[in-house]
Amino acid sequence: MSSSPLELSIIVPNFNEPACLEELAGRIHATLASISLHAYEIIFVDDGSQDHSREILRTLSAKDSRVKALFLSRNFGHQFAITAGFDHARGEAVLVMDADLQDPPEIIPDFVKKWGEGFDIVYGVRLSRAGESWFKRSSSAAFYRMLRALTRTNIPLDSGDFKLLSRQAMNMLNQLRERSRFMRGLVSWIGYPQAPVHYHRAARFTGETRYPVRKMVKLALDAILAFSDLPLRIATWVGFTGIVVCLAYLSYILAVKIMLGTPVKGWTSLVAITVFIGSVQLTVLGVMGQYVERIYEEIKGRPLYIVMEREGFGDGPMDPPLPGASTASRLHP
Repeated sequence: MSSSPLELSIIVPNFNEPACLEELAGRIHATLASISLHAYEIIFVDDGSQDHSREILRTLSAKDSRVKALFLSRNFGHQFAITAGFDHARGEAVLVMDADLQDPPEIIPDFVKKWGEGFDIVYGVRLSRAGESWFKRSSSAAFYRMLRALTRTNIPLDSGDFKLLSRQAMNMLNQLRERSRFMRGLVSWIGYPQAPVHYHRAARFTGETRYPVRKMVKLALDAILAFSDLPLRIATWVGFTGIVVCLAYLSYILAVKIMLGTPVKGWTSLVAITVFIGSVQLTVLGVMGQYVERIYEEIKGRPLYIVMEREGFGDGPMDPPLPGASTASRLHP
């Protein structure tokens, strides 16, 4: 159990969330003033916002040296923005939360308390999700349960990216530089003592979700393909099943011909079998193609993200860039 004051880094990825930023920063400051912290920093990671979010972040950083900002050169995606924040965090523990205030800052002390009890990873588990449609809630619940059934990694049900990691767990996570990133799965994969914090997720402070159906499907595919080879094994068994069905039908045709002396009529069934075999082949190739695509992305070796500008990090020496991270030279103290 740790009893020393905590140096805490809070990572907040954001994309076109200007109306939330000041409210979120204010609530974080007010919450952290009530607990024993040696120091803390709030690192906003702007994932290529196309509105005036950057101006707001510069203003927040100028007013308070504890507020820092990373400006990515374009929209790389939520999981990569989290990675950028992790790479730049300097705290003894690191907490990540979304900018839309659905994850309430007021429960951060619960995460810190669990860390103090000796847990390296503390993850939020949503008891309810206000302001979200029935489809979003049901599809999310189904996804987590399907993912648990498909993988050998014990990913907690109904948990998101709202979590706290110790420096030890953070250093290990930062060594995982794969490009099909599903941070919730990676955090579970590294192990370490973990504990939940249950909370009721609030409605969005303003605006609309940044995860439409298309992005949800992509994230689900990344999660399944990154942590399970079951789709490949299913494709194999589908192929074997097709062979068995075709051999059985061929045996039936030969038996009828030999024993009854009459050919089996069935142009329609012949076409159906041909279409079935072709569909099985295309399905298997499609599944293999998904894995090959991810191998191709890894081989190219491009940076996971590019930091165009840093605000509020000062002139002191920075740690050497991690593999897969690219940082431009502009620095605003």
